[in-house]
Amino acid sequence: MRDQELTLIGRNPVLEAFRSGKTIDRLFIQAGLKDGPISTILREAKKAGVKAEFVQKSRLDEISEGSNHQGAVAYLASFRYYTVDEILNYAKEKGEDPFIFVLDGIEDPHNLGAMIRTANLAGAHGVIIRERRAAGLTATVAKTSAGALEYTRVAKVSNIAGTIDTLKKQGLWFVCADMGGESMYKLNLTGPIGLVIGNEGEGVSRLVREKCDMVASIPMKGDIDSLNASVACGVLAYEIVRQRLMK
Repeated sequence: MRDQELTLIGRNPVLEAFRSGKTIDRLFIQAGLKDGPISTILREAKKAGVKAEFVQKSRLDEISEGSNHQGAVAYLASFRYYTVDEILNYAKEKGEDPFIFVLDGIEDPHNLGAMIRTANLAGAHGVIIRERRAAGLTATVAKTSAGALEYTRVAKVSNIAGTIDTLKKQGLWFVCADMGGESMYKLNLTGPIGLVIGNEGEGVSRLVREKCDMVASIPMKGDIDSLNASVACGVLAYEIVRQRLMK
């Protein structure tokens, strides 16, 4: 269930949140509605850089759990988002090669919180998450991060593949996790690097995988062939940490 205190139901609460400068994580608008109040909400969303998701009324009924949503529901973020440039500047301020987690569609807030915690403990300079079809910075994420979200820079982008292209121009290399890749112990994971972790069920999307410079696999010795996304993230992150310490 969604954190109730972070869900805005109805046109006025959504509009007032935009006008007061609160950070909106996701905005849902009933498809086909084009009246004045809805147009105003969409205009404010555009100013804030939030893309509306147009959904059927049944989806809004589900999100609002039967409350009168009037065709508009939004999720508030528990924490503010940083920009990708702010993450890079943080690495520069510390005099370190950038180390960034790039999360391609992580939907489970518990996994996201655990990854943010790992990012902080591994010394990563920030985390990049996908804008749509992915978990945002909810209270559940904050709680699962065990306080790490207070200290970890998280940026939200609309296009993971495009962001990777931009960061490559600034000198970063990218490694993604995939069972079909080369053993992580055989890869050079030093220098400016982005660690790409994919969706819990589908893994890294094809386009994002093609953008990566390296594909790493984690050696498996047991009877099953996969790890939880957040666990795989931690294993690979600490191989990067090991190599950076050995440099």
